[in-house]
Amino acid sequence: MNDIEFGLNTFGDVPEGDDGALVSYAAAIRQTVDEAVLADQLGIDVFLVGEHHRPEYAISSPETVLAGIATRTSRMRLGSGVTVLSSDDPVRVFQRFATLDALSNGRAEVILGRGSFTESFPLFGYDLADYDVLFEEKIELFAELVKERPVTWSGTKRAPLVDADVFPKTESGRLNTWVGVGGSPQSVVRTARYGFPLMLAIIGGAPERFAPYVDLYRRASEQFGTIAHPVGMHSPGFIAETDEEARELVWPRYRVIRDRIGALRGWPPIRREDYDADIAHGSMYIGSPETVARKMAHAIRALDVGRFDLIYTTGTIPASARLRAVELYGTRVIPMVRELLADASVGASVDVRS
Repeated sequence: MNDIEFGLNTFGDVPEGDDGALVSYAAAIRQTVDEAVLADQLGIDVFLVGEHHRPEYAISSPETVLAGIATRTSRMRLGSGVTVLSSDDPVRVFQRFATLDALSNGRAEVILGRGSFTESFPLFGYDLADYDVLFEEKIELFAELVKERPVTWSGTKRAPLVDADVFPKTESGRLNTWVGVGGSPQSVVRTARYGFPLMLAIIGGAPERFAPYVDLYRRASEQFGTIAHPVGMHSPGFIAETDEEARELVWPRYRVIRDRIGALRGWPPIRREDYDADIAHGSMYIGSPETVARKMAHAIRALDVGRFDLIYTTGTIPASARLRAVELYGTRVIPMVRELLADASVGASVDVRS
């Protein structure tokens, strides 16, 4: 499993500065760029920025931020995590990422998603009642666009295209395109049908519960005659020098944002014991480099994935602590995970609770 890839993912959370006050949105975006530059220097494989339209996050236009990162980095791939295709136009999404691909010398990738947050729908004039059909039609169109030849297409939620050619083209002739899935079997099957790589968003509960989705993707790909690409996963976490430091840095900030979002979705307030339980047994990779590495190795083995992306920002965690987390991920966590995966004696029995 030495060919496993490792990435970092952020939604551009607005962090605290050295004085404890929140930085500006502009400063938060620049902070993300600095973290990406460090990740590139450390040899991390992929850097992703997500799309949000809420006050807690600074990034609403991932491609623009990624274009800035492209001019200051040279090796790692740059992608969205995710692009909410349902409330965007597939042609414009393709054009923006093809442009990013040019600026980055072929390092661009896009992860398409339906959107677990819905703020973008009313913002851009879409009806949430069309949530499912919007994504179904738009991913169908996107699957044609990535072929990079004239497209004839029609649907119910967008004007039809007749022999439409879209520019710019990528130099490779194929934009690296994933689909992000949060746990819907139908979404897994759809991803296989179009032959796209599958990225599992595992943000709660034990990662093992997603093993049936990996199996479903592979079986569906075989039945459709498409390629079963290596599956990826991304999950939240944070790294500090010790378990206690990491947990205490994240907890009060995680609680605020989780309860703020939970109140909109009818969730009860988060309890500290729930937080601790998810770190011990679920899908939060929070702790020292050793703790996080052991837990990552366990999940990678359990799901047989080819890529792990860590969502390394949660709420208002101080900017300096975030930079240190990126450094620890690249210099200590990733090498340790590779060692654990290379050790045939380390399997599903690895203890991830320490």
